[in-house]
Amino acid sequence: MIKFSLPIVVFLLFCITPQQVLATLRDTLYDDYRTDFYSFVEVRNGWRVDRNQDEKDASIAESRLQVALSTDLSKAIVKFKGDLVGDLVEEESRAELRDLSISFSPLNNVDVIAGRQIITWGTGDLVFINDLFAKDWESFFIGRDTEYLKAPSDALKTSIFFDAVNLDLVYMPVFHGSQFIDGTRISYWNNLSSKTGDRSLTVLDEDRNRFGNDSEFAARLSKNISATELALYIYSGFWQTPEGVNSTTWNLIYPRLSVYGLSLRAPLLGGIANFETGYYDSRQDPDGDNGFVRNSEIRFLVGFEHELGTDFTGAFQYYLELKQDYDAYERSFSGVKSDDEYRHLLTARLTKLLMNQNLSLSLFSYYSPSDHDAYLRPKANYKLTDQWALEAGGNIFIGKDDQTFFGQFEDNTNIYTSLRWSY
Repeated sequence: MIKFSLPIVVFLLFCITPQQVLATLRDTLYDDYRTDFYSFVEVRNGWRVDRNQDEKDASIAESRLQVALSTDLSKAIVKFKGDLVGDLVEEESRAELRDLSISFSPLNNVDVIAGRQIITWGTGDLVFINDLFAKDWESFFIGRDTEYLKAPSDALKTSIFFDAVNLDLVYMPVFHGSQFIDGTRISYWNNLSSKTGDRSLTVLDEDRNRFGNDSEFAARLSKNISATELALYIYSGFWQTPEGVNSTTWNLIYPRLSVYGLSLRAPLLGGIANFETGYYDSRQDPDGDNGFVRNSEIRFLVGFEHELGTDFTGAFQYYLELKQDYDAYERSFSGVKSDDEYRHLLTARLTKLLMNQNLSLSLFSYYSPSDHDAYLRPKANYKLTDQWALEAGGNIFIGKDDQTFFGQFEDNTNIYTSLRWSY
């Protein structure tokens, strides 16, 4: 119990610390050290709707303290953001470093950020094509704040601003990949064993951690023409989730991947429209006939967001995955059920603000007419005061087939609540 109780103690200390003490601390940091200070403490609990004897009833049970500091050194800015977590599901306490970076401008038209940082780009709403930076899908599915879907990267990011275009270059010397579903907290369909994987059947992946050799590179060339945003993308690295199998060890691997894409965002019919596409070149399976590596794909996304009423907005997207060399894929496939050549996905986000915008009700839904499965994310967030916020939500998975993307998670439907104090 002791090993994961420290964050809970810290949480309680923050709750009983007089606000005047924290105000003095924040003022001192700002006045004497030119440092901005932000923090929150949070308790979050979630429960599975269905019993699963091989998974814990609690989907999430943790207390979290986050501290964020930003210091202006005149010619550079140093940022720190870290979390201290007490996790009753994993029965551990841990520290998570989300940001430790320095940013500076060596030239008038050049910005550099070096260190651990959250990087994101692209136009999709919770659908990613050209954003190949690491994600934490486990956090997303168990009910952590959406902030934690974006995992940090150790990277050097350089932005160069020309009169005609802007260029962003990102170099990550060591590949980390996304936090994928491995059965420790969310059960999933294991194609190798042709049965559901859970805590009794977790999978192993082979790290790619050779400095300089297992590196990633991403670039974006962007330009604004009036109110229209145009961007070209290129990525060279690896599939962010293990989309291959080592045929000798049967461990999961991260095959090499290159992605070439473009996006457009512009006003349309009183709303905002977006389009994005990308070609996923699975370089270790150029002919699509390697049954141990995911095939190349073409991906499309089109979306539209519009205000539907007072403090009521709606956003809708259509997404398509088109598997390349499909005949070769089917000939080489040895599992129970092969993927379809086309995977269609529709998303809708509805958000309504009430009670002087202190209450936010939202529903984000995914539905795949090709997989016949769905994923719903209802959420209510109420600001009790400027500092206290109460939240409740759910992760609802629907699907008949264990092999489809959302259908495999049907037994992991969960609900959660949280209480956050921010300062």
